[in-house]
Order: sequence, then structure tokens, then C-alpha cells
Amino acid sequence: MADQRRAERLDQPREPRSLKLPRFDPEAFGRWSEGIARSMGTANFIVYMTVVIALWFGWNTLAPANLRFDPYTFTFLTLVLSLQASYAAPLILLAQNRQADRDRVALEEDRRRATAQKADTEYLAREIAALRIALGEVATRDFLRSELTRLAEELDEAGQRRQRLERRQQERGTPRATGGERLDEPGGERLDEPRDEVDGDFARDRRPDGAAGRPPDG
Repeated sequence: MADQRRAERLDQPREPRSLKLPRFDPEAFGRWSEGIARSMGTANFIVYMTVVIALWFGWNTLAPANLRFDPYTFTFLTLVLSLQASYAAPLILLAQNRQADRDRVALEEDRRRATAQKADTEYLAREIAALRIALGEVATRDFLRSELTRLAEELDEAGQRRQRLERRQQERGTPRATGGERLDEPGGERLDEPRDEVDGDFARDRRPDGAAGRPPDG
């Protein structure tokens, strides 16, 4: 009595009393249906089916009457083909649904990858733009080459000016003799030789500013 009251309590849900069907693996059944759908969609299935129907017609038409299992109008063949079509259509639809699910998953994955690739591309574009802005004030190879060439030319010009200045200083520091005599030796020995253009006496006496020296004494 107590067990019956416990089973009829209103605060507890009643157990369903439906018919329990045998369970099966949907994934395995789906793979099996896809295999059948793929085999039915090939040329081999059409050829084999045509051969079977031709043999069926030939046996039930040409064989002795007592050996015919499906005489004309071929009612049994019609039932077999109808049963095959009734099962083939759901199997093909199931295979198409599974293929549609795979296509949807692949499409979502492609969309996710495209979004990630777009984000990466935009990030790289911003980084490249930032690098270009940062490198705008950095000296390039051509700029450095032109600056080095300009500095080399300036150094060459400075060296030439220094050589000319040293030459002028050397010319100004050369001792000159008065009158018709000159000092040809470092010791300051005087040579009694007339001044003429043969030995370049007049050119030696010229000043750096272009003024000529004194003419020789007659």
C-alpha cells in the first residue's frame, strides 16, 4: 500500500510509457547510406541493373512455363523495383543531407579563415604604413651615396687649396738677390751671372699676386 502511494505521488513526474525502439548509431548508418548512394550513382550500378532485368525478362519469357517464377506482366519485378525505389530515395536524401552539413561546416571554416586572413592583412598593412612613416626621416642609400660624394669632392677641393697655399708659401720664402746677382746655392753663395730669361730669373722674381720683379740692370 505504501509503495502504491509512493508511486502515485504528485510531486514526482510520471515515467513515460512509450514504446522503446532499438537504438542504432546515426553516424554508422549515415556512412552506410552514403556508400549505397555513391554506388547507385555510378555507371556500374546501371549496367548491372540492366543485365539483371534483361535476364529476368528473358527467363520468364523463354523458359518453360513450369520454370517461370514471374510470368508476364512481371508483377514480382514491378514490386521489387518499387521497393528498391522506395528505399533508394530516402538513402539518397540522407546522403545529401550529410553532404550539406559537411558543406556548411566547410563554409563556416572558410569564412572564419577568410575573416582571420583579412584581419591579418589589415594588421600587416597598418604595420607597413607605420614603418614607411618611421623610415621617412631615415637616410636612404642614394642619399648617403650623394652625401659621401659631396664630402669627397669637398675634401679634394680642400686638398687642392692646401697644396696651392703651400706652394705659394714656398715661393714667398725663396731668397732673392739684389742687383744683377742671385743666390743659387743653399749656402748663400753669390754667382756673378747676368740675369736673363734663359735661366728663368725674371719668372722667379715674380710675386704671387702676378706683379713682375725688377728688370735686370743694364
